[in-house]
Amino acid sequence: MIGAELGGALKNVIAIAAGFVIGAGLGDSARAALMTRGFAEMTRLAARLGARAETLMGLSGLGDLVLTCTSDQSRNFRHGCALGRGVVPDGSQTVEGVATAEAMLLRAKSLDFSDMLPVTQMVAMVTQGHVGRDEAISRLMTRPLKEE
Repeated sequence: MIGAELGGALKNVIAIAAGFVIGAGLGDSARAALMTRGFAEMTRLAARLGARAETLMGLSGLGDLVLTCTSDQSRNFRHGCALGRGVVPDGSQTVEGVATAEAMLLRAKSLDFSDMLPVTQMVAMVTQGHVGRDEAISRLMTRPLKEE
């Protein structure tokens, strides 16, 4: 249950980041790299919060993540695309990933785990207006290689 709930929430954060990468014109390879790192981040956080990692390997985790990060029908993905293009997103629609990024960072800080959430941190910083487009691209896409 915990893994299904977290998978359903955290995929929205990663979808904003994936949309951002596409909106910025970085292409599908960059999106795939971001999704891979985002999925690893989701799995680490979910395990830390008591979920079984294998739950996120199924439809409620990876399956939902792939769909949400690649569909133009996803509000979170479209929001990220707008941010990546440097456009102010449509504020009339609910974009769950914005609030989820902030909530997950607060929760992770209470667990001394926030340094393990670089994608979530960047989404929160961009959506709050603390980091500009070019800096966000640099931070998201120039991280050192890790085991993911």
